[in-house]
Amino acid sequence: MRPFLKDAFFIIMERYSKILEKRKREIVLLRGSGCIYKKCTFCDYHTDKCSNEEENFALNSEVLSKVTGEFGDLEIINSGSVFELDSKTLELIKAICREKGISTIHFESHYLYKNKIPALRQAFKDFDLKMKLGLETFDYDFRECILKKGINETDAKVISEHFDEANFLFGINGQSIQSMERDIQLGLEYFERICINIMCENSTEIKPDKQVISNFIYEIYPKYKDNERIDILINNTDFGVGD
Repeated sequence: MRPFLKDAFFIIMERYSKILEKRKREIVLLRGSGCIYKKCTFCDYHTDKCSNEEENFALNSEVLSKVTGEFGDLEIINSGSVFELDSKTLELIKAICREKGISTIHFESHYLYKNKIPALRQAFKDFDLKMKLGLETFDYDFRECILKKGINETDAKVISEHFDEANFLFGINGQSIQSMERDIQLGLEYFERICINIMCENSTEIKPDKQVISNFIYEIYPKYKDNERIDILINNTDFGVGD
């Protein structure tokens, strides 16, 4: 689940769902203090935030109470990075995963937190922790000049060092069939799993490019739609969470 529009004050937000295709897992959209980076030109996802930790914990507790553990696998996303969730929420995640017999936990993090990941893995040493990076593309110039991701690294091996999974963003002017294919191939080489997100209309100045999306749908999607290591989100709510 990637950037989505939030123009209204009162939006019904789906925060719990089940992913029933490929790697089956439960997924929750929690709320934290908000992305500290907030410079990605395509993203308004960071608006889902609250500075009050107690209010966040109350909301997150309600969402996490829906977790059943039926797949032994839980993906946790929030508007930014796992490091922006409050400490009580993190402890509750551990407790619920132990109680429900969940062995695998997925978290997301911005690259700027990479040096904090080893400590997080130690804190969650009782679980198989999968860290997901919002990489968007391996094309450095496009990623940093257009998308402003803040990942000042060109070496794919170095980028993937602390991460197990990665998000990619397709469907923007300037991307080609060749560049998207390259991202997929490198993604599969350096990460256990990848998630391809098609750019959707939101409140930012970055807009979906219909021709690029059409190229993806007709030239690339058929080749990878059944790959068990690739999730493909044509719409940003295809995982069942968001608005």
